[in-house]
Amino acid sequence: MKQIALLGATGSIGTSTLEVMRAYPEAFRLVSFSFHRNLTAARAIIQEFQPEYVAAGTESDAAILSQEFPAIQVGVGVAGLEAASVLPAVDVVLTAVSGSVGLLPTLAAIKAGKDIALANKETLVMAGEWVMAAVKAAGVTLLPVDSEHSAIFQCLQGETQNLDRLVITASGGSFRDLSREDLTQVTLTQALAHPNWSMGKKITIDSSTMMNKGLEVIEAHWLFGVDYDKIDVVLHRESIIHSLIQLRDGAFLAQLGPSDMREPIQYALTYPDRWPIEHAKPFELAQLGQLHFEPMSMTRFPMLALAYEVGKKGGAYPTVYNAANEIAAQAFMDGKISYLAIEAAVTQAVAAFHEEVTTLERVIEVDQETRQQVTAWIEGGKL
Repeated sequence: MKQIALLGATGSIGTSTLEVMRAYPEAFRLVSFSFHRNLTAARAIIQEFQPEYVAAGTESDAAILSQEFPAIQVGVGVAGLEAASVLPAVDVVLTAVSGSVGLLPTLAAIKAGKDIALANKETLVMAGEWVMAAVKAAGVTLLPVDSEHSAIFQCLQGETQNLDRLVITASGGSFRDLSREDLTQVTLTQALAHPNWSMGKKITIDSSTMMNKGLEVIEAHWLFGVDYDKIDVVLHRESIIHSLIQLRDGAFLAQLGPSDMREPIQYALTYPDRWPIEHAKPFELAQLGQLHFEPMSMTRFPMLALAYEVGKKGGAYPTVYNAANEIAAQAFMDGKISYLAIEAAVTQAVAAFHEEVTTLERVIEVDQETRQQVTAWIEGGKL
């Protein structure tokens, strides 16, 4: 039985992970989990799975749970996330929290000898150099959960030495058929209407700006050790082919299937074995009709172009890129800035940064400084 710590249990990835665990109760045990603000969902998880430890997002929720469930340890904030990750009983930490908050607990888990199932791409975007070095030093396994990176990982089985290029597919997001001019008046409701996937709000916004795909490019660089010039992105509207690899003899290998996050989650938890998906979504090749592929326009999606730029610069440039977006995307969701101001904030933050960063400690400082700077721009009406 694998003992699981699930960070971000009440989000979309966390919910799908619990479905996988629910389908195989003899194979998985939930030792600990974290949640941000959904107290009702957290309470239900505790009642069903009886974990040892829960990390809450706020002091008030932690106090409530401590009173209601006195037999369970309750933590709060980043310290709670780290504590949930390093419990002696834990074998695998599935990191499904959104944003930079995933970095420190993931590093703590690695150093404690825990295997990682990673659905928090910001961890590698912010500090890929240091995270992958920690993985190597600790001798642990880090497996991708994102559908695109899981697809690449699956295609690479037995083919690592033959790899030539990675090809990441992108649905194009909510506004894939709109011009730059059309984007000036789009609303939050429109941005959250993803054509293919049911995801959390933040990742859906990132998908529409193509920020999410930019983060995935940087993550792929660190996960698979591939130069940026060897990572392509193609527009694939149906989200049927989750990603591809090209081998040095010109052959392409693709992983395809329905839009169901349970598949990459379960594969990460059972690797190298494959188990049936309970109540699998229907998927018939004969009913697909056609699959469409288009080149990505870097002028239409400047956040994707900027991802390659900051990735090649390295250091803390990807950290600035991600931190500015986290603040700006939240500001858009809060109605404080326009949709296009998200891109403006990220572009402006990257342009303003000029520093060669060589330590993880400085990366974390840059992350906080960028957030403060972008917040000041928003509050000062400069976006």
